[in-house]
Order: sequence, then structure tokens, then C-alpha cells
Amino acid sequence: MIRLLFVGIFILTGAIISNLFAAKIQCKTWYDFLQGMLESYSFWNQVGIKDLVWLFFIYPLLLGLSAQAGNIFYHKIF
Repeated sequence: MIRLLFVGIFILTGAIISNLFAAKIQCKTWYDFLQGMLESYSFWNQVGIKDLVWLFFIYPLLLGLSAQAGNIFYHKIF
């Protein structure tokens, strides 16, 4: 149970940092993406390749790396 909490904190921290980075490089976050889909039919005209690559490849990769880092740190500490 402690391992899950530890890894979850790493994932949460990774998600926060990734969202800050997304704003810095002007990519849509999942919140922006889903909000836009619900508000407008012309939303797909506003979504670029950069946004799709970020949301479907880079962001999940960063969260997976955060989980892996949390798992590694957990095993080193405990």
C-alpha cells in the first residue's frame, strides 16, 4: 500500500510538471482538449499535430517514466 502511495505521488508530481511544460511549449493539456471537444464542433481545426503528439505519445511517456522513477526510489528506500 505504501508503494502505491509513493508511486502515485511521483505520478502526480510528474503530471503537474508536464502540464506546466505543456503550457510553456504552447501545447494543449487534456483539460483543454476535452473542454474544446465539448464546446465546439470546429475544435478539430484548432488541434495541431504537435498537440496530438504531446497528448498521445509524450505525455503518457512522461507519466510512465514518473511511475518508473517512483518505483525505483521506493525500492531503494525500502
